[in-house]
Amino acid sequence: MSSPDAASLLPEAALASQLLASEYGLEGEVSPLSGHNSNFLITVADGRRFVLKLAGENATRDVLDLERQASETCRSAEKRLEFPQTIETSRGENEACFRTREGQVLRGRLFNFMPGASWWQQMPPSMGRFRDLGRCLGKLGLALSTLEHPAARRTHRWDLTAAAQHRSKVAFVKDPWRRRILEWAFHLYSACALPRLAGLPRALIHGDVNDENLLVANERILGLLDFGDCLHNPRVCELAIALAYAMLDVTDPLRCGAETVAAYHEELPLSKDELSVLFPLICGRLAVSIAVSTERRRIDPDHPNWFVTEERAWHLLERFFPFDPAAAARILACGAGVDPHPQSGLPAEQLLEKRSRLIGRSLSIAYREPIKMVRGSGQYLYDDRGRPFLDLVNNVCHVGHCHPRVVEAGQRQMERLNTNTRYLYDNLTEYAERLCATLPETLDTCYFVNSGSEANELARRLAMAHTGRSGFLVVDGAYHGHTAALISMSPYKYMGAGGEGRPGPGVYVVPLADGYRGEHKGQGRSAGKAYGDDVGRVIEKADVAIAGILIESLLSCGGQVIPPKGYLETAFGHVREAGGLCIADEVQVGFGRVGTHFWAFEMQDVVPDIVVMGKPIGNGHPMSAVITTSEIAQSFANGMEFFATFGGNPVSCAIGLAVLDVIRDEGLQEHALQVGTRLRDGLRELMPRHDLIGEVRGAGLFIGVELVRDRSTLEPASQEAAELVERMKARGMLLSTDGPLANVIKMKPPMVLSADDVDMVVRSFDDEISSLGAR
Repeated sequence: MSSPDAASLLPEAALASQLLASEYGLEGEVSPLSGHNSNFLITVADGRRFVLKLAGENATRDVLDLERQASETCRSAEKRLEFPQTIETSRGENEACFRTREGQVLRGRLFNFMPGASWWQQMPPSMGRFRDLGRCLGKLGLALSTLEHPAARRTHRWDLTAAAQHRSKVAFVKDPWRRRILEWAFHLYSACALPRLAGLPRALIHGDVNDENLLVANERILGLLDFGDCLHNPRVCELAIALAYAMLDVTDPLRCGAETVAAYHEELPLSKDELSVLFPLICGRLAVSIAVSTERRRIDPDHPNWFVTEERAWHLLERFFPFDPAAAARILACGAGVDPHPQSGLPAEQLLEKRSRLIGRSLSIAYREPIKMVRGSGQYLYDDRGRPFLDLVNNVCHVGHCHPRVVEAGQRQMERLNTNTRYLYDNLTEYAERLCATLPETLDTCYFVNSGSEANELARRLAMAHTGRSGFLVVDGAYHGHTAALISMSPYKYMGAGGEGRPGPGVYVVPLADGYRGEHKGQGRSAGKAYGDDVGRVIEKADVAIAGILIESLLSCGGQVIPPKGYLETAFGHVREAGGLCIADEVQVGFGRVGTHFWAFEMQDVVPDIVVMGKPIGNGHPMSAVITTSEIAQSFANGMEFFATFGGNPVSCAIGLAVLDVIRDEGLQEHALQVGTRLRDGLRELMPRHDLIGEVRGAGLFIGVELVRDRSTLEPASQEAAELVERMKARGMLLSTDGPLANVIKMKPPMVLSADDVDMVVRSFDDEISSLGAR
């Protein structure tokens, strides 16, 4: 298939006749052929027939030469089939160029007419025809793998490896149900096929084995037309494209496709990875066909040739939509003797029952229908049914699930040395130096432990040792860890179910600096100082001397709250005036997540006395750190040894260094700002259409969407938020609720979230909130 540019240049038949007479010495009847390209059937007086194919302005001589050589290679290798044969001009050239009287340059090639009916003209196809298709495709794959051509290293709008370029066209689909299906198809392709394509066997492929280009007779493949889209691609793309069209309008498309796959596999064996991406690639090709047609309908809704496949493709995608991807892949691969999705462990239902017997019930599980995850990669998690989920809440796998550089660094160090910090080894001090280099110069002394809870517990001890005091300030709604002391300092816990309803001794709660709901909302720039002064008032009433304030730089469990400017400066001023230390809990928000800065406290132009790091520090490996000043560290060195068996071990340090390298080398801080702004702004654009959205707030890839039933009273829409999370999960996007009222949708995804992912989230939010409103 060619671009609309070529189709829009379709000349009158009379101009084609002029070219024929001038360059080929032929006269006859000229009739336009169906399809997307500018092709004509030529019938001369003696009954001979030819096909004249006019080149679009984007078809260079190199590309036309590639098309000719590909056809000749296949014809030489596979004698049973017919392929287009170029007929030379009267001057012995493969291409004719002719300037009309109007000054238009026509470039054409003349081919022999190939007998037979197109695939779609002889329906329904037999199983034998599907098997023959597989044999032919396998043989063609072997033949084309011998051809190298410089023009083959190209792309075009039908390149299946670039199918994601059409995802934005989902928005053109007006019907919500069909829009959801098309969204699913692109999501499946992007999550399950696209990340694996680079590692698959590649060769030259035809690139458009559709049901118009395949010629058949008596349930046998006779020939293949139109090599105009051939390019260097993963070989399995050829099979996927052919199946996307061959399976149209058949009763049992996957079983029919399995016949083709089995026959192809006999000629050209398919690997497990190729078979695993086949179904997502088929869905991707159908999605591209629909998306292009939808776009073209906006240009010329009455065009005679642009929409011949559109409705048939919709019907096939609608039939595929209920299938689990793993089940569909197994059906397609059943004749190849390879299981592309081998099952391991117990089914989800049995696993849930076993978990309920063996694991403490206070450990909750997400979603009404729990998910059994079996794999992670980048921004995606994959379940045992082959379904991909866009992870929008996991701020632990900061640089992407199972990032290969991080995995390799841990494996390499693990096989060499893993011990404890009582010995000398290079990467402990190297890692400490690298971490300190990201912070203000006063923060120069490191401690390493294994979790955010351990780190906050250590920070608490540091503050008490340095000040000789025991009182602490915490923020309403905050969570800092699961030790007994930290539970008593976490209103999110002690005020929740099972909590004691009050802080521990010497713990004082300051108001949440919430510009949407708090006491000082609507005060603009002065709100920061007002909330900061609240800290001073709490200190004045405290009956225990304050050792410090433990505060998240951005309030996560409090509802993804971004404190107003000036808040931390004022609050820290009051704490220090009272002789306390300022501890910034960056466990959830550090390492470039906010985009504008590496650490979230930098957004408020303050320097803490102690910084606590966790979660993203090891990309899923259990590690954390506390960094403070040398003066505070000296106060802690009172004779009692501090030691964490696993804290700062060589493997953890190697992994931590790899995470820092990836953030730097992949520009993830800048990326977080770019895509995070796109996500926040896209969600804000939904607000005029959906009163349910009270506020969208965020910094970089730290975003909260607060749902309310009434924008005046701010009545929380907690049930709606929970329902929205479930609906988005059903669409393959993982979210969660947070905040004291459980009405905030939180988003803290891996930093590799893409712009296409963001647009899908916004479109899906729009659809599902509309559906909630309608309910």
